[in-house]
Amino acid sequence: METLVKEILESYRAYPETCSIGTKNRLNKDTIIDILEEIRCVVFPGYFELKGLNQDSIEYHVGELLEDIHYRLRKQVTKALSHTEEGAPANYEEAREQADRIVAEFLKKIPALREILATDVQAAYDGDPAAFNTDEVIFSYPGVFAITVNRIAHELHVMGVPLIPRIMTEYAHNLTGIDIHPGARIGSYFFIDHGTGVVIGETTEIGTHAKIYQGVTLGALSTRGGQSLRHMKRHPTLEDNVTVYSGASILGGETVIGEGAIIGSNAFITSSVPKGTRVSIKNPELQFKGGVQMAELGQEGFWGNE
Repeated sequence: METLVKEILESYRAYPETCSIGTKNRLNKDTIIDILEEIRCVVFPGYFELKGLNQDSIEYHVGELLEDIHYRLRKQVTKALSHTEEGAPANYEEAREQADRIVAEFLKKIPALREILATDVQAAYDGDPAAFNTDEVIFSYPGVFAITVNRIAHELHVMGVPLIPRIMTEYAHNLTGIDIHPGARIGSYFFIDHGTGVVIGETTEIGTHAKIYQGVTLGALSTRGGQSLRHMKRHPTLEDNVTVYSGASILGGETVIGEGAIIGSNAFITSSVPKGTRVSIKNPELQFKGGVQMAELGQEGFWGNE
């Protein structure tokens, strides 16, 4: 056992990039997720709390949540700022002051976040005939959950907060199968139907009233350049009122899908599409062997035997 311990310790020295020993600025992932859930309670009051709310207690409830969010998020942002690549704070006090300004500014954005998320909820309800009401959409739709987390994380991302936005969006990714980078810029009335397998890259831009289905990739044409491609526009732009059906892949930073375009299932697109265009792939030829003609049952086609 002593030999094994020494070998493991040697691997720590050999690969320091996979160690976080002795750091005073280690983030707490569980705390960040708890804060995220508290923010969701502020954004959608009455849906996710353990106790019921009423008009007499709502002001106290929101104030208490905001104080807790501010206190805990400031601590996590203070730690995260030490991981900034450029312009990291000189010391803890400077980091704490910067974190305090960031968190205060973020909290002021909550009314605007509620406004745009209300459009997303409405888009999900309007776009899905299976939706019973908007309560069902808020409670249970994975697309709405992933978009909510992304919009929260995006605000922190544009303020220059490292690590925390990605922790938030990967939490949503893990729960829903929807992978949206916090850097993506997404307009109002955005709807992801079903959602599993959706990938939206960092430099993606999406206009208003866009709708995408499960398995859609809005990705980079190539990532072989690695870190040299950072800060470059690598992912596509979808203009207003674009619909992308399941399994489609739209790739490349110069690819623009014009307003009102409809991209059919399983399409593979690496160049721009003019506005109002419908793109679809030719249906594959289907072959049925050993079937009984459905015409015998008064229908066209074949009924396959087990």
